[in-house]
Amino acid sequence: MEHSGQDKPEADLQFQVPTRVLSNPVPAKILVVDDDPRNLIAVEEILRGPGIEIIKADCGEAALREVLKHDFAAILLDVQMPRLDGYEVAGLIRNRPRSSRVPILFLTAFNKDDMHVFRGYSAGAVDYVFKPIEPLILKSKVDVFVDLYRKTEEIRRQGEEERRLLMENLRVRSEKLKTEQALRRREEHQSIVLESLPIALYTASVREDHRQLHFTNEGIERITGFSPNAFLESPDFWSSRLHRDDRDRVLAQLHELTDQGTVTLEYRWTCADGSERFFLDQTMLMRDDEGRPREFFGMWFDITERKQMEQNLLHASKLEAVGRLTGGIAHDFNNMLSVVIGNLDLLQRAIKGNAKAEPRVRMAMEGAQRCADLTHRLLAFSRRQPLQVSIIDAGGLISGLLELMRRTLGENINISLNLEEGIYPIEVDRAQLEAALLNLAVNARDAMPDGGDLSISISFQALDESKVETPGEFIAISVRDTGIGMSPEVLQRVFEPFFTTKESGKGTGLGLSMVYGFVQQSHGHVEIDSAPNEGTTIRIYLPRAYGATESLNDKQTRDAAPFGAGQTVLVVEDNPAVRQVAISTLNSLGFDVIEAENGDEAADILKSNERVRLVLSDVRMPGGLSGVDLARIIKAEKPEVHVILTTGYVDDEETIEDVEILYKPYRATDLAEKIQALLDKPQPVARNVVPLLAAVAR
Repeated sequence: MEHSGQDKPEADLQFQVPTRVLSNPVPAKILVVDDDPRNLIAVEEILRGPGIEIIKADCGEAALREVLKHDFAAILLDVQMPRLDGYEVAGLIRNRPRSSRVPILFLTAFNKDDMHVFRGYSAGAVDYVFKPIEPLILKSKVDVFVDLYRKTEEIRRQGEEERRLLMENLRVRSEKLKTEQALRRREEHQSIVLESLPIALYTASVREDHRQLHFTNEGIERITGFSPNAFLESPDFWSSRLHRDDRDRVLAQLHELTDQGTVTLEYRWTCADGSERFFLDQTMLMRDDEGRPREFFGMWFDITERKQMEQNLLHASKLEAVGRLTGGIAHDFNNMLSVVIGNLDLLQRAIKGNAKAEPRVRMAMEGAQRCADLTHRLLAFSRRQPLQVSIIDAGGLISGLLELMRRTLGENINISLNLEEGIYPIEVDRAQLEAALLNLAVNARDAMPDGGDLSISISFQALDESKVETPGEFIAISVRDTGIGMSPEVLQRVFEPFFTTKESGKGTGLGLSMVYGFVQQSHGHVEIDSAPNEGTTIRIYLPRAYGATESLNDKQTRDAAPFGAGQTVLVVEDNPAVRQVAISTLNSLGFDVIEAENGDEAADILKSNERVRLVLSDVRMPGGLSGVDLARIIKAEKPEVHVILTTGYVDDEETIEDVEILYKPYRATDLAEKIQALLDKPQPVARNVVPLLAAVAR
């Protein structure tokens, strides 16, 4: 009982001191190494306490592995262990720099003589604990090392924290210095930035019923050409230069500024050089500390380029609408024209030598061909059909067009051509370029009702990425007239589809739109300069070509001579009239013809007929195999059979590589040339398999 009475205050002291001094003690790990599990459990029970983690190892190797993984406050090491004894383990721990200072206490039940104790201290031990272990002695000794470890760790952490705070202080000071330097640089550059941007800042009095603007920077002179003082000379200077169509709307919005506190205006304003530019005017009401209106603060922003981009986007949307409309009717329309042109071709041969009938048929053919050209231009204009390009000499082409232009425009229009020497050739669709130039010439004639001068010039020019997607060398074709010119409003809409200033019935509004579409599809650029009573200049830039020019081939005056010699052609066409015209044309060329109404029927014929050398198929056919599907099957299973696909309108997904395309409506000479070119090619070796055709036929 005496012991109990004496132990209780000591226990209370042991309980209170850690709580008061180390309310949140530094965690400490103790490694206990003994090959006897009972000793490990006993030591763990003795040393267990708050903030202490006991890690056990049953051999020297396990102890060394734990030393590599953890930092310990103390290591309790049994001397007698198999394989590695305590002395060897202690030596290895001491040889590792990170663990060389960890206190090692030897646990032993033998060898209390001085020699073995000396060997233990030489191995790195700091103390001995002899078995049987006295718990109080062991705990007291270990507590000393744990307390030393914790104090050392706290000092280390305090040092790290002080270093961290010092580095943080240095970082904050450095950031503050950088911020001050950046602020100074920003202040230095702010005026430069404001001057370089199309922005002008201003203030205006709330007491004035007019809008006299006090501009706070010189940017307004760069934007408008007027100095800031010009806006103060007259009370109505700003309002007098508003576009008449915007004036009432803008002034009405300004009347609401005091109530709303802010307003965003968008209007056209006439600058010093007479040009009209679009401005975004953002104005807000500034109040004093008591909430009373003090002044207006605003910003002018030049958005002319943005408005131009919006116009271009609108124009592109209209082009897409025209493309969808054209694509919807092109197939049926071209089928009908195929019937007309094909029969006229056949009729022209039948009446050869008839002086009365031949001119009439020729006139009908020219009219039908114009309709076909119009449809082709519409499709190319809306990028629904690829251009049929060739390398041509622009100077030679335009020289050849001059006589036609003179007959078309009349005697009161003087036409001149200025051709620069050494002009490179261009790679374009010849028919589209001719149509574009004739269109521009006719527009110029309409702009000069009393006569005038039309000058065409061809020159070389390099364009950068600001005008074209692919910079490079271009040939510039300029068409200039001395006509009535165009107002800025008309100039903004001149390339819009269906926009025209001509009287009803005298213009479709598609002429310049087609020119624009053709140039864009040819990867070129088009510009227009015009002013009222100062004439109009339109410049077309087309990329130069690097190959040799191709000679002009007049297919309209050449007859297609028979050359089929009994060879068999399979015609696949769902439209009976178009099919009969194709059959008659092929018969006139000397071919034997087999007909099929759709792709499935054609596949069945090819499965059983080995005489077919050529398949002439429409691209679009209702139900079953399309012309493209049929061409793919023939290429895979019967490569010795040639394929020509005919279409009045083709999408990108309706094309196939290495297959000839013949656009409807086509002339007999077009078909003859296409077939002749194919039959002259060497035939590939036929494969003696038709599984895909057989599967389709089934």
